[in-house]
Amino acid sequence: MADLEGLKVSKDYHVNVPFANQKGFFLKGINSLDWGMKKHMANIFNPESGNTVMFAFDHGYFMGSTAGLERLDLLLPQLAPYVDCFMGTRGALRTCVPPEIVKSVALRVTSGSSMIQDDLSHEIVAVDIEDAIRMNADCMAVQTFIGADGQLSSLENLNRVINAGMRYSIPTMGVCAVGKDMARTDRFFKLATRIIAEMGVQVVKTYDCENFEEVVAACPVPIVVAGGKKLSEPDALKLAYGVIQKGARGVDMGRNIFQSPHPVAMAQAVSMIVHKGATDKEALEFYQDEIHKEAQPNR
Repeated sequence: MADLEGLKVSKDYHVNVPFANQKGFFLKGINSLDWGMKKHMANIFNPESGNTVMFAFDHGYFMGSTAGLERLDLLLPQLAPYVDCFMGTRGALRTCVPPEIVKSVALRVTSGSSMIQDDLSHEIVAVDIEDAIRMNADCMAVQTFIGADGQLSSLENLNRVINAGMRYSIPTMGVCAVGKDMARTDRFFKLATRIIAEMGVQVVKTYDCENFEEVVAACPVPIVVAGGKKLSEPDALKLAYGVIQKGARGVDMGRNIFQSPHPVAMAQAVSMIVHKGATDKEALEFYQDEIHKEAQPNR
């Protein structure tokens, strides 16, 4: 309407006010769900800290043999003691994760074009609910593009998976993907994470941004932050510390662990921040100490 032009309404996210509807369970937005959903979420998120360290190694489904992930069968057992949740494709999980490793599973259920085609915004649901059940998945991860040509089909994929998950009490994680023409601003992430949450997911995975605490406050389900591109170890630990301080309930470090020269030490350092309340400086000191130990000859 013409008489509303120029009218600005300030938004109050009440960033210092705890989520109200959280009685009976330690994660926001899960209070009214059934036992099975809560059990899966408690597998993903540590009930003591309320947080999770996810390790994403699903890059191969569009990037092929990514540096650092050439031998999943060797890497994953080494990292297992220091992460809470493995996020991968069914092929990688079945072939490279020994079933006796008891870790929660975020199963990638969507798939699409490879990096060669350079358009990742059009995906399909590639894994049916029966296979997710067979794999004992704790959540199903759906790549969700907002602000891209494939937005409508992406949201259709998301809702198909949510509906199937609700029938069998398996949570869905909406993975917020940024369209090529969208800026990574707090305005975008407030829009995208809220849309994804309102579709009915139980977890949102997204990225850090300015005013991230407002993004968290406006999203009615737990947010896990992706590490994104490889950063220096100090910067990656600073990222992890910052988002946890701003209300994220975990981080999903992929490249910042598996492309680190010392991935096991890096996973331990990230876990210190997420679960033990360590600062990024304390975690970095631990990481450097572990490197020093590795360099010492065996006695």
